[in-house]
Amino acid sequence: MVHYILITGGVLSGIGKGVIASSTGQLLRSLGFRVTAIKIDPYINIDAGTMSPFEHGEVFVLDDGGEADLDLGNYERFVDLTLNRDNNITTGKIYKNVIDKEREGKYLGKTVQVNTIISLLQIFQNYLNTSRLYRT
Repeated sequence: MVHYILITGGVLSGIGKGVIASSTGQLLRSLGFRVTAIKIDPYINIDAGTMSPFEHGEVFVLDDGGEADLDLGNYERFVDLTLNRDNNITTGKIYKNVIDKEREGKYLGKTVQVNTIISLLQIFQNYLNTSRLYRT
């Protein structure tokens, strides 16, 4: 069974969310738990590759070529993980996933709307379940 620990701090940068996440991951790993890290950002950008380094810091390139912010690099080093592009989730990536499915006809001609928190949570959960996060 998969369990999630969410560390949130809104849009306030530099308050130590990454340190808390990395420390918690390292502690859980030392107790024998299997751990991964997921960075979730509200940006419409698909990834950090085109974001301003002056606003968001340098881009960290993951082993599979995914571009993320430096937090994922810190998670990799501190918790001794190898992360991939699926560990970096943005609003833009979720929306692109929905639009791609619509273009492929996966919604069988239905009107596609994101109008409730429940539908966004279901889309997010489906993304997590179909990603490569937990495959070894």
